[in-house]
Amino acid sequence: MKLVNIICFCVLWFTTLATRAQVREIRLNSFGDTLQHRFSEAFAVRDLNNCGQSDLMTYIRQMEHPELRQLTEKLMGFKQKNQLDDWLYYQLVRKAAGQLAPKENNYQLYTVFKWYLLSASGYDARLSVNREKILFYVHCEDPIYNIPLRKEEGKQYVCLNYHDYGFLDFQQTPFTWLPVIGAQASQPFTYRIHHIPAEKQPLQERLIQFQYNNHEYDFRVKVNPALISYFRNYPTQDYEQHFNIPLSQETYASLIPSLKKKIAKLPPLDGVEFLMHFTRYAFLFKPDTEQFGMEKRFSPELTLLSDGSDCEDRVSLFYYLVKELYDLPMVVLTYPKHVSIAVQFHKSYGSTIEYNGRKFTICDPTPQEKELRIGEVLPSLLHEPYAIAFAYEPSRK
Repeated sequence: MKLVNIICFCVLWFTTLATRAQVREIRLNSFGDTLQHRFSEAFAVRDLNNCGQSDLMTYIRQMEHPELRQLTEKLMGFKQKNQLDDWLYYQLVRKAAGQLAPKENNYQLYTVFKWYLLSASGYDARLSVNREKILFYVHCEDPIYNIPLRKEEGKQYVCLNYHDYGFLDFQQTPFTWLPVIGAQASQPFTYRIHHIPAEKQPLQERLIQFQYNNHEYDFRVKVNPALISYFRNYPTQDYEQHFNIPLSQETYASLIPSLKKKIAKLPPLDGVEFLMHFTRYAFLFKPDTEQFGMEKRFSPELTLLSDGSDCEDRVSLFYYLVKELYDLPMVVLTYPKHVSIAVQFHKSYGSTIEYNGRKFTICDPTPQEKELRIGEVLPSLLHEPYAIAFAYEPSRK
């Protein structure tokens, strides 16, 4: 028995040394900028998979280590330097945690590192566990629709790692909050994106083509495929929040001036129709269920990046283009099985939507079996109920 204990101890000791030896330096890349951190001394890295709550709490109490604190300060400096919004900063935190404890080998510890780094950065983050699983929450008051939420002391907490499990029956497998150790951080997390940092590496060029009035138009747009991974697990929120995610600087500069030149001599009605046909026919139509097996809303740039998109995604891009190039009032319309948009012109045309005493003209940017012009709506939608998802008012007159 003693020999077995000695052998187990040696295996554990050498495993710990090997793990420590690997944690010498981390190197992170975000938008072409690099962050490096070299550890001058090893700190305890151990396998937390299948450990009990007591062992987990014991480990967490020992995590306040100077090397981790220094790493957090570097992460925060990188965030400020590159103007990273919370969601993009969290992607940097995920990368750091993945180098400290590879997700595929040590998921529990990987999650604990994410929690530590986000908490040490000032965000109100919490861990919740059951016998086998660990969930990672952050205080966030944004409207979120497709991931679990918990209420605690009047605050809404959003689960950041639910996608790793696919589905959890919280009635059958209840989770318990881990107690807060020390002073709890207070900063809420937000999914709102106000800025996409400039990419410091060369971008890809995408050829976007479509036909309009018997003419073929080509646009060569610079795109950053890395954005697909940055937004892979971005949750479903209000349309307004998705649609107002800005284009990155390079994509904007390669597309908006070119579109502006094409419509410069057109009256607003014809220019908006040009944008409607661009959005309608420059991209393949693919439902979310076919691509992802679930609902997923694209920002305008993700619509430009993706090979296929659905009606929501096209409305997102069309809304952004009209806002940038004409800044006209708009309302986004949600039907039971369709999303569309209407624009307020100097006078209304064809089918209109009345909202707050004003008339908005239907401009459907999704391809249909029948070619729809401005002011035309699908016959199948004429008697369908709809809701105004949100209304846009111009920032300038």
